[in-house]
Amino acid sequence: MAKEITSRGENYSQWYLDIVKKAGLADNSAVRGCMVIKPTGFAIWENMKDQLDRMFKQTGHVNAYFPLFIPKSFLSKEADHVEGFAKECAVVTHHRLMNNPDGSGVVVDPDARLEEELIVRPTSETIIWNTYKDWIQSYRDLPLLINQWANVVRWEMRTRPFLRTAEFLWQEGHTAHATKSEAVEESQMIHELYARFAEDYMAMPVIKGAKTANERFAGAEETYTIEALMQDGRALQAGTSHFLGQNFAKAFDVTFADNNNKEDYVWATSWGVSTRLVGGLIMTHSDDEGLVLPPKLAPTQVVIVPIPKPQREIMEVADRIVTELLALGISVLIDKDKKKRPGFKFAEYEMKGVPVRIGIGKRDLANGVVEVARRDTKEKSSINLDGIAKYVEQLLVDIQDNLFNRSKKYRDDHITEVNDFDTFKEVLEDKAGFVSAHWDATIESELKIKELTKATIRCIPHDQVKESGKDVLTGKPSFGRVLFAKAY
Repeated sequence: MAKEITSRGENYSQWYLDIVKKAGLADNSAVRGCMVIKPTGFAIWENMKDQLDRMFKQTGHVNAYFPLFIPKSFLSKEADHVEGFAKECAVVTHHRLMNNPDGSGVVVDPDARLEEELIVRPTSETIIWNTYKDWIQSYRDLPLLINQWANVVRWEMRTRPFLRTAEFLWQEGHTAHATKSEAVEESQMIHELYARFAEDYMAMPVIKGAKTANERFAGAEETYTIEALMQDGRALQAGTSHFLGQNFAKAFDVTFADNNNKEDYVWATSWGVSTRLVGGLIMTHSDDEGLVLPPKLAPTQVVIVPIPKPQREIMEVADRIVTELLALGISVLIDKDKKKRPGFKFAEYEMKGVPVRIGIGKRDLANGVVEVARRDTKEKSSINLDGIAKYVEQLLVDIQDNLFNRSKKYRDDHITEVNDFDTFKEVLEDKAGFVSAHWDATIESELKIKELTKATIRCIPHDQVKESGKDVLTGKPSFGRVLFAKAY
């Protein structure tokens, strides 16, 4: 099976597409730029969704659902917002089809044109803030902490499964607050929550920071981002949290009476992550043999393969191991297929990224052991049956830690400080990764560097050390380094 995957060194982009296909994560659809998420890919997303949903609810947020369609006039109310999304919007103009008079099929009924066009949701700030106007009257109604799990459409022309598709799944939080400080605190808290999820569950190290004014979310006063590094040295924006100020409240006239009965506009945040995280998971950990999954997000953490095929004695032991693992909260599957050979099954589960494989054969049972293989390092061990459940429980922890540490080392080894533009270009071309360089804080130099190198400022790191220097391109004064990279 691994021979069917293009190696990362030969063609990283094709390797990624091969993994998505061969591991059964997604298919292309009949709609250009959209994908069909297959059961395995959706199970990974479900695990992400379930864990994030628990984390949101632990911090006081609740779920709701808002319409897919947004009146065009709503997007006109916040100037920066409409400018940021105008080129990506899908627009509904009619509400009915009719049979073509020539009998060739159906056509749009010209008499069914909508009085006002509807935008298929690219993000929900406008429809939600129009709703909040009716929900908020006084400080007693605040804070309002709402999250939505939904799909959105952004009419992308160059697409790639999970990473960039015309339609994708995500969550979007939209909160309203009585004070600026509360809204800033909310956006920063979610920013930290995203980083914790990425590192603790995805085993994907991230750099926390703020976007430049040019890279902020359309309509935001501040955007906080977590940036990850993929194995080809390109960055991936993995989650963003936005402090929106009072911009949307003013656009939709959302005011409240404070405890002194004084009217003021509410303060807002929005934040989201999407199925692009599945793409990030693939590119952070997988290898030339297939998908590699961190145990905390793997749909199946352990697979048991009887050798050479299911037999009563072997199945009794397998069932006992399953009972012990389930009692520890570990997801486990017994492969009872009698048609496929064990070698084929081993390759299949390696391709699908199952973290731990247990092989049970008669010879092993005679010695009171089973063979345990770990996906991340491909190491195999003979483990005593009496302690198998506890061994596997610890092994899953070790695999999770190893994947994080391995990825963090790669990330750290690919952060390079540079002080001149020639070296800047050489590092981007030969080594890739994050380039730490001085920036003069002007949009002109930011855009010029992007034009010359295709690298963007991924973030101004929170742990940025204030130091005097010279902009890597212009030579103008700078007071700190930012991180540049080519990105997905």
